[in-house]
Amino acid sequence: MRNPYDIIIKPIITEESMEDMAYKKYTFKVDKRANKSEIKKAIEKIFDVKVESVNTMNILGKEKRMGVNVGRRPSWKKAIVTLTEDSKEIEFFEGM
Repeated sequence: MRNPYDIIIKPIITEESMEDMAYKKYTFKVDKRANKSEIKKAIEKIFDVKVESVNTMNILGKEKRMGVNVGRRPSWKKAIVTLTEDSKEIEFFEGM
C-alpha cells in the first residue's frame, strides 16, 4: 500500500462541503490513481476514524485562454467520505 499522505492531497473547504459536515461527510482532493478502498484506509489511518462509505468523482480541468493561446487546467479526483454514526469527527474541520 502507498503512503496515506500521498493518497489524500488536501481537504476541500466550500460552503456546500461545510454544510455536509453536519451529516459527517467530508470532502477531499485525492490522487487520481487512488481507488475507494485505498482512500478509505488512508482516511482511517490519518484521522483515526471509521469510514462508512466513499464516493469519488473525476473532475475535468477547465479550459482557459490567454489571448489566442488555449490551455487546460489539470484534471483531478474528488472524494466525499461519510463516517459512521459512532465515529468521532475529524478534528481538522472542527474550528470552521
